Amino acid sequence: MSEVAITRAEWLHVCKRSDLVADSGVCALVGGRQIALFFLPDQEPQLYAIDNWDPIADAGVIGRGIVAEIDGELTVASPLYKQHYRLSDGQCLEKPEYKLEVFPVAFEGDDVLIQVDQ
Repeated sequence: MSEVAITRAEWLHVCKRSDLVADSGVCALVGGRQIALFFLPDQEPQLYAIDNWDPIADAGVIGRGIVAEIDGELTVASPLYKQHYRLSDGQCLEKPEYKLEVFPVAFEGDDVLIQVDQ
């Protein structure tokens, strides 16, 4: 996917639905920032966007994490140290002092749009 320059809060096209992998994550580079997109076709909402940078592992790996439900909340486990981050708000369950940024994301037909403020 190509990088998109951002100048203000706006909805940006980042990819097509066909670029997503069901029940898994992919990354998009938006304004120089890596954002992990998770497509969960059997859930509501079906699409989540969260910062790809794991502050505990100090690496861009969240998009490679495993999606799981913990106490009724959808989470992604970092593939390195296995901390769980809620997809809804980015909160780390094991270490509450850590929180990833989440972004509004939506389908418009087959297009995936994300709203990023910069």
